[in-house]
Amino acid sequence: MPLLLKRKSVLPGFGISLGFTTAYLGLVVLIPLSAVFFKAAGVGWAGFGDAVASPRALASFRLSFGASFLAAAVNALFGTATAWVLVRHRFPLKGLVDALVDLPFALPTAAAGIALTAVYGANGWLGRPLGAIGVKAAYSPLGVAIALTFIGLPFVVRAVQPVLADLDAEVEDAAQSLGASRLAVFRRVILPTILPAVLTGFAMAFARAVGEYGSVIFIAGNMPLHTEITPLLIVTRLEQYDYAGAAAIAVVMLAVSFLMLLVINMLQRWTRRRAGG
Repeated sequence: MPLLLKRKSVLPGFGISLGFTTAYLGLVVLIPLSAVFFKAAGVGWAGFGDAVASPRALASFRLSFGASFLAAAVNALFGTATAWVLVRHRFPLKGLVDALVDLPFALPTAAAGIALTAVYGANGWLGRPLGAIGVKAAYSPLGVAIALTFIGLPFVVRAVQPVLADLDAEVEDAAQSLGASRLAVFRRVILPTILPAVLTGFAMAFARAVGEYGSVIFIAGNMPLHTEITPLLIVTRLEQYDYAGAAAIAVVMLAVSFLMLLVINMLQRWTRRRAGG
């Protein structure tokens, strides 16, 4: 009877790997986040409610979450269209356009904010014609949405692009040969396939936009109750030595971010199940 040799792994065993992973996540993620929760708990429920339910905090929540949702929705639409063009069409400088999609990833957020303010300001290339028709972009909630749309575009494009690349064009041709219109092909063949990726890109863009700071503070104007985002309010509370109030607002942002991560993970599992089925 042949002897069964135990297969040796190049990496350490489960026990060592799990211990290292737990220690690393604890030091880098769990301990700092726990400190925020403990700091916020120090003010009690009444103080926590006063901090997160103040008019200034509620206005910042409305702006941050509302502008983030709007920016993610715009990116879901136009990011999907951009991914379609990059996958299904050939045109000059396609590689350059594909590389430009990732520019918001590489560009420092402060540089992005300065560039957007210069373009959408009252005397900017786009701000001047918009002002002529009565639309104020910079130093308004619209400017916040523009900045968040800028930094969120790559998430949708990169989520949808590989799914479109794997979608066989012959399936669409077969549907059209059977008499289906272009709209019917998109609605019945293409959309069900790419929808999980679009939703994943939307959730990632929303989660990224909620915590954005550098690219927004230049174009927002930072007026309390009007154009002040929540991350800026946290920084303002810290500068005023209101550490407990800043921690309380940060806990709300952490809870929303964690919820979005759960949504993203569920969407990714859904995508894998559809691909496997």
